[in-house]
Amino acid sequence: MAEFGKQHENVLDLLETGVVWIGADGRVDTMNSAAEQALMLSRDRALGRQLDALAVPAPVREAVLNSDAQDSILCLREQRLDGGLFDCTVRKTRQGDCLLEIHSLEWEQNRRRLQQREIQTGMLGLLSRNLGHEVRNPLGGIRGAAQMLADELESDELKTLARLIMRESDRIDELISRFGQPELQISHCDMYQLIQEALDVARAEFGENVEFERDYDPSIPPLNVDAGAIRQVVLNLLRNACQAGAGHIRIRTRVKHGSAFLRPGQTSAIRLDVDDDGSGVPESLRSLLFLPLVTGRRDGTGLGLSLSQQIASVHDGMLTFEPLQPGSRFSLFLPLDSGK
Repeated sequence: MAEFGKQHENVLDLLETGVVWIGADGRVDTMNSAAEQALMLSRDRALGRQLDALAVPAPVREAVLNSDAQDSILCLREQRLDGGLFDCTVRKTRQGDCLLEIHSLEWEQNRRRLQQREIQTGMLGLLSRNLGHEVRNPLGGIRGAAQMLADELESDELKTLARLIMRESDRIDELISRFGQPELQISHCDMYQLIQEALDVARAEFGENVEFERDYDPSIPPLNVDAGAIRQVVLNLLRNACQAGAGHIRIRTRVKHGSAFLRPGQTSAIRLDVDDDGSGVPESLRSLLFLPLVTGRRDGTGLGLSLSQQIASVHDGMLTFEPLQPGSRFSLFLPLDSGK
């Protein structure tokens, strides 16, 4: 592969599949752009080096260096590289050379996440409809009784309490009517102002015990979003991290390209990560995390993350979870031109 011409290398760089050619001596001879992204290593640093020096999982390294597997093909599923999760194919030649193909699983992961998001938001809508039916009937009776008391009572103090019951009943009724059916109020917003406002609230509540780190991409332009709704999502994520016992929280923003899964024809998205070093999410809850009424805390309602997922969804975005060691990462994805 050493004789590979410049034109052929340019063609390899057009591929979305990562390609690494390793010579019989175990050294990297050729590497394309997709492989650079998967390994998070430039080809200038990789070429000529032994495969042992690269950050590849042990099963892949063993498959490449196995001299007994000549003229064979081996597929290794879901290998964790520095650039994410990949399927790897190792093709050995009779001469001892090896072709390592690295296939990104990002699209498959995103497809699954979209399916999960639809299930999550659908269940929240179902809960909203059932909750409205089961709660509004007795709530109407409570309000009616309070109205009768307010008309009959002579004490001003007791009338005030009856009107308080009526007012709070009306407030609950309004919350139920809006629950699961958010109405967006789109405006041109500075993402960092929304994050800062959420940070101010989180600092006021937990600031003495938590260190907040900001890692921002200054190139992110203003977005067309519902400011209050997105602010609430960020605040929910910060509160969850603090309540998980985090001592350090990092808020990171980046522009992610190739994110057409959010909206047909969309090529770029904003990614906001909230990383913490808290106790994390129990493995038994991870697949259910964004479903309504699922919580790992005794005092939790199980609605914060499901509502946040719905807010992301109506913006054509998505909320995802990834376990860290230690802690958790929640990521909010929004199309770069968010808003309908």
